[in-house]
Order: sequence, then C-alpha cells, then structure tokens
Amino acid sequence: MSDESGETAAQFRSGFVCFVGRPNAGKSTLMNAMVGDKVAITSSRPQTTRHAIRGIVHRDDGQLVVVDTPGLHRPRTLLGQRLNDVVRTTWAEVDVIGMCIPADEDIGPGDRLIAGEIAEIARTPKIAVVTKTDLVDDGRLAQQLAAVGELATEYGFDWADVVPVSATTGARVDLLAELALGHFPEGPPLYPEGDLTDEPEEKLVAELVREAALEGVRDELPHSIAVVVEEMIPREDRPEDQPLLDVHVNLFVERESQKGIVIGRGGTRLRSVGAQARTHIERLLGTPIYLDLHVKVAKDWQRDAKKLGRLGF
Repeated sequence: MSDESGETAAQFRSGFVCFVGRPNAGKSTLMNAMVGDKVAITSSRPQTTRHAIRGIVHRDDGQLVVVDTPGLHRPRTLLGQRLNDVVRTTWAEVDVIGMCIPADEDIGPGDRLIAGEIAEIARTPKIAVVTKTDLVDDGRLAQQLAAVGELATEYGFDWADVVPVSATTGARVDLLAELALGHFPEGPPLYPEGDLTDEPEEKLVAELVREAALEGVRDELPHSIAVVVEEMIPREDRPEDQPLLDVHVNLFVERESQKGIVIGRGGTRLRSVGAQARTHIERLLGTPIYLDLHVKVAKDWQRDAKKLGRLGF
C-alpha cells in the first residue's frame, strides 16, 4: 500500500453522536434525515421515542452512528424514569453530544435541565443543533442562536459548534454530519457498508405499528400504548415467487376504555392502523406480509416493574 493510500485510510473517522433534547425537539426526524431513510418513528406527540435507536450514516471520509434518545423530561411514571435512564446512559458513552433545540420555541426549563446535566460531561464535545429552522424567519433564528449561546454560558461550558438545521428541507444536515465527524477519533467503519441500523427487525416492526397507532389518538393514550411482536413466520405452502410473512403483533393499553379507542367502532380504527403499518413494514422487510393485530389490556403497565420488563423496558 502506498503512503498516499495509508494516509487516506488513517484519516477515516468513525464514532457515535447522540441527539438529546426535550420531548418533540425534532431528534427522530433529524436522525432519519441524516441516515437518508426511516429508522426512527416520528410523531407530533411528545415522548414518542422509547429506546436508544441507532442509525448509521456512511460517508467517504467516515461513518457516523447516530443515536436517537427519548426526550428527557420530569418523569411521572416508572416508564418515564427508565426512559430518562436510557438518555443518561447513552450520552455518557458517545463521542459527541448533539443537543436539539427547536428554533420556533423559547428556551425553557426542559432545555435548562438538559444543559445543566451535559455540562457535567466535561470531556465530550457538545454541538448545539437548532432544529426546525424552516418554521421561522431569519430574525427569529438569529434570536434563537443568541439564546443558545447564552444557555451554554449560563451553565459554564462552550459549544463545540452551533448548527441551525431543517430536517424537513435538508438544510445544513450534511454540515452537521461533517462537523460531528470532525470530533470523532480516526478508525475503521463500525458497521458494514449498506447497514442503516442495528435494530432487530422485530423492534422496527413494533415501532412502525406504534407509529400508526399514535395517529389521531388523544389525551394520555399515546403514552399508554406499547407494542410487542409475538412472531414473524413465513407462510407455509407458498410458491417461492409469492412469499408471504405472517406478522403477529399485540398492542397493549392500560385500561379497557383505551382498548375500545384503539379498536374503534366496528374495528375501523384498528384496520386503519394495520393498513398504514403494513405499507411501511413491507417496505422495511422487502416482502408482502399478513399483519395480525390484537389489542390487550396490561393494567397500569407504565408503573409496574414486572409488566415493563415483559414489554421490553
């Protein structure tokens, strides 16, 4: 290998960047934009993300593993406490922390809570990511950028970079990837070329069903829905050129009244959930599926340690 090739190989960088922020700060949408495909589910409902989900960005000069985390919040349930634990465990182990702050909302107590905590992680570079810039004009954006600078000063640290982005339009998403990569150590790729995530297919399928179930629900119901894939098995006796995968999924809610809301009158709402989820799952798996959905009650599962464990938390 020539010196030139060796030098090029040595300059390849790889590492982990996590996006943190209060609920509904645009973290999942941003990760999907960076990866270039749907890896994390999105919703206008706060606290949609319930796991640390990894998306993989492949570049000629490096590989970024982007970790989307639940929104840090003041918990009211055992589930909320465990989601916060996921966030704190994640940001203690990554190479770069990206704090997402929406351009269209004033900095509030939730942002200050996060800023105060990441200030304690002294050695990890921190990038301020001002999201949703497509929703504001230049004047408002300038005000928010100034406020973001003051936030770091208030908690005694400096931003390594400040990047205004729009995941919807793609504005400066590549710049964000380039800046994060610059803080990574030199090293080989961590995942094979072409991989977009290391999440198990069952978890991705469950998340796509939950995303569909979140559409149009109200009040506290979004937080009460949990989804578990029971099995995914190829249908027997099908021609090789006409495969069919049977996917059996349970949706759990906390009360009998919530079960009726998810199912809908005459099962209409559950059929709509199934139709929406099926489209995304077939695209994910690359094969036709039969999606079998059942709604069950796991009373107060958000507050029950044993039930949380059975539901994957």
